[in-house]
Amino acid sequence: MRKLLGHAPLLFLLAGLAGCASIEPYGNFLGADAPATLNEKLAADTVKQLTVLYPPASTRFDLGQPTPDAYGSALVESLRIKGYAILEFEPDEAAPAGNSDTARPGLSLRYVLDAPASTNLYRVTVMVGSQSLSRAYVAQNDTVAPAGAWVRKE
Repeated sequence: MRKLLGHAPLLFLLAGLAGCASIEPYGNFLGADAPATLNEKLAADTVKQLTVLYPPASTRFDLGQPTPDAYGSALVESLRIKGYAILEFEPDEAAPAGNSDTARPGLSLRYVLDAPASTNLYRVTVMVGSQSLSRAYVAQNDTVAPAGAWVRKE
């Protein structure tokens, strides 16, 4: 037992370094079988919350990831319709890890859309700069409804 406790600081250090070296996963993890209307409704609700916190026409978002999925495409289109300036993701211009907010003039924008296995729950998390917004949703009868309020982490 003492040997294990003696190595605990080293294990925590290695675990921390592994976390720093990994690339954070962003994107839509629902898969191709998710209904398109689900992605559109989730994107519309996300934009509605973003307009409350970040005024359109005076906010620029710099996408920190490609948006080839249905949710990402709907999100970008809805943001542009609302009046936001969007800088598309360019892999060659991506800032090194840790400097994503200082290398580009707008607010960094990333998202994760996921669902626990074998449930009818979905979660949207949007990272704007160093802050995040999250909300859970429940799907029933081919529709989706919020399962709670937006949670903001500053």
